[in-house]
Amino acid sequence: MSQKNETLSLFLAIIATLGLTFGGLWFLMERWAQITQINKNSTSSTPVVNPSVNNNSVNSSATANSTATSCSVSNLPAGTFNYGGSTTWAPIRKDVDSVLQSSCPQFILRYVQPIVEKPGSGTGIQMLIDNQLAFSQSSRSIKGEENQKAQQKGFSLKEIPVAIDGIAIAVNQNLNISGLTVSQIKDIYTGKITNWQEVSGPNLLIVPYTRSKEAGGTVEFFVENVLNKENFGKNVNYVSTTTEALRKVASSPGGIYYASAPEVVPQCVIKSLPMLSKSGQLVTPYQEPFVPPSECPTKRNQLNAQAFRSGDYPITRNLFVILKENNQIDQQAGEAYANWLLTPQAQELIEKAGFVRIK
Repeated sequence: MSQKNETLSLFLAIIATLGLTFGGLWFLMERWAQITQINKNSTSSTPVVNPSVNNNSVNSSATANSTATSCSVSNLPAGTFNYGGSTTWAPIRKDVDSVLQSSCPQFILRYVQPIVEKPGSGTGIQMLIDNQLAFSQSSRSIKGEENQKAQQKGFSLKEIPVAIDGIAIAVNQNLNISGLTVSQIKDIYTGKITNWQEVSGPNLLIVPYTRSKEAGGTVEFFVENVLNKENFGKNVNYVSTTTEALRKVASSPGGIYYASAPEVVPQCVIKSLPMLSKSGQLVTPYQEPFVPPSECPTKRNQLNAQAFRSGDYPITRNLFVILKENNQIDQQAGEAYANWLLTPQAQELIEKAGFVRIK
């Protein structure tokens, strides 16, 4: 009996052991199947991409390709190009060059100011001669001595006209005077005429303002083309900026100042004077009818583009891109930039910036 019980106990132990073994194996196999299915699902789903790396790389590449395709400027080199010069060009650098930068990002323009001198056409041309700029912007033509300096460095200078500007005469808005001739302006700034009564105005002392000759192309153009290279008179007051000058004219009953027309014509605190043309007619630098200060700034006077373009307005000038003729990439950059400024798109932008299109 005892032997039968031991045999039964041994048999039951074996059965229990086998049950536990097969149960464990079944559990492990089921678990393995679950893991395999999870891995399968993970592999077949969309991979997680780091948006700061892969997504941006794809998007940036697509954007760059799209932008490069939209750049239609011919012969435009890739790289960073220093440029600078005339302060008159500031609206073009802001409102026109920015469009070129957006459509052609491979052509990077970097505006560089002189370290010691004040920015202007003359300093820009000198920096170009000294190889500090790839090309420069000027509100006057190249001088003979500047080309000589360039030739000593092994290249010539070339100017490409891209826009038209006029010199407007600003006076106090209460000054009662119909207009001036170029000759009268010359006599005022050389000290020969000192009272407004001498030019059919009120008995009032004339207070002329100007920036210094070193200030830039506008003053150089004025001295050469209006003063016929004569010196300023002792009655002339010097200011640092056009903004300062216009404020002084606004507060001075006898004040007078000259500057680029886009800087003067739209102003509310002064008025710009008509000029006597060669045909003997008074020509306004603004479109008629004149917008009085009482309606400004809701309305502003606009440039008389037609008179500037035709030459009826007597003090006009071209704006130039100045470049080095050295058969190097700087010349290519300057020529491509100037050619783009002469396109219909850029000419329209130049007009919106306040200047007169040249074509």
